[in-house]
Amino acid sequence: MDPAAALRLALDPSGILEAQGLTPDPWQREFLASASSQILLNCSRQSGKSTVVAAKALHAAIFKPGSLTLLLSPTQRQSGELFRKVLAGYRALGRPIETIGETQLKMELTNGSRIICLPGREETIRSFSNVTLLIIDEAARVPEDLYKSVRPMLAVSKGQLIALSTPFGQRGWFFQAWTNPIGWECVKATWKDCPRITQDFILNERISCGDSWVAQEFECSFEALEGLVYPDFETKCGTICVAPPGKPIGGIDFGFRNPFAAIWGVLDENDVIWLDGERYLRETPLHEHSKALPKKVQWYADPAGRTETEELRIAGHLVRKGNNDIRAGIAAVKARIETGRLKVCTYKCPNLIAEAKLYRYSQGYPGAPVSETPVDEFNHALGALRYLVSRIDARFMAKLRRKGESVAQEPTQEEPDRLREAQEAAFGIRPPSFPPSQGGKQGGDERQQRWDNPAIWEQIR
Repeated sequence: MDPAAALRLALDPSGILEAQGLTPDPWQREFLASASSQILLNCSRQSGKSTVVAAKALHAAIFKPGSLTLLLSPTQRQSGELFRKVLAGYRALGRPIETIGETQLKMELTNGSRIICLPGREETIRSFSNVTLLIIDEAARVPEDLYKSVRPMLAVSKGQLIALSTPFGQRGWFFQAWTNPIGWECVKATWKDCPRITQDFILNERISCGDSWVAQEFECSFEALEGLVYPDFETKCGTICVAPPGKPIGGIDFGFRNPFAAIWGVLDENDVIWLDGERYLRETPLHEHSKALPKKVQWYADPAGRTETEELRIAGHLVRKGNNDIRAGIAAVKARIETGRLKVCTYKCPNLIAEAKLYRYSQGYPGAPVSETPVDEFNHALGALRYLVSRIDARFMAKLRRKGESVAQEPTQEEPDRLREAQEAAFGIRPPSFPPSQGGKQGGDERQQRWDNPAIWEQIR
């Protein structure tokens, strides 16, 4: 590249797009010229947001020798697609600086600059420091805990952070930053800002997918998620009150790539569950969780995690398997919500509260019936809650299964009594009445009536 062309490109990064035969849209020119330390790109689908961000990354690598640019996406495939756009711009410019190494996931130039694409996993990210440019693609789908783990990489370098996404409901840190943009430059590009998207196409999308879909995917609107499983969770369960004395209890949902989630609290004498503890981490070995979890708690865990359960038992935790009947478990949780028998400390259990705002039933095309089974996403802390409640209210769930009742219905006036019966049976508040054993005896000795007798759970399953 001759010196005059290099100077023009240094002053006007949009030349990277022009070299690829693209005509930059006005919003793209403004974005490329911005030097703000934090930029949010809220853009329509197919508006060219990935292409323009790739140009930004390439410009930094060429004109900031020794710079480090990270391309972070929820998956390796997504970050790889963004990196391909970087390579396309680099080749269109005629490879202005030679490379030391170039792969499908990384490029290092002879001026010391590097561009690396990464998946959304903490284990591959925490080793990086002194980052010049951090780009978070599909930011609305990047978990908050992962987002918080990458921000410190810019602390010393004073680098630039760019988060780009199409909205994904009224959820997460991207939505919060957009609605309260302190310290952020906000760039919005709807389909109307992209001359390549026609009115006829948008009209067809409205007919096929509905107004809400078009509003979110093409008009940059953060639409509320429909079909929430627990729509009143925070309103009816959230509290800042201190939990009263009670029996320590907790639930665990095992995970590694997905987060390990544990919630705990107490069951008071009035049969109210008070939750005031939470652990919610990805990419963390089980022995680290074991050390962090409180002892003297009766845990109810994911029944699929047999190995993990045994490891926690060996470490001294009292762990029993939860019940994984999703629909019945949801009914039991809903019954506690409606009857005021579940209290959650909002500032100590933020991920449980956040998941309740997102956990929803799936729905296909507009007007299609809502599925009876929720989408298996944002179901980690809530899964731990369900395992806990499934055993505390085991008799209630057993009655649901025996009678074949619809678990999607709202709790009836009889359900609080059922819940109390289950609670009394589980914790020995009142000796439960068991069906006759093979020997024809009722109940059994005192040990048989204890809540920690495994035979109890087998009889009421």
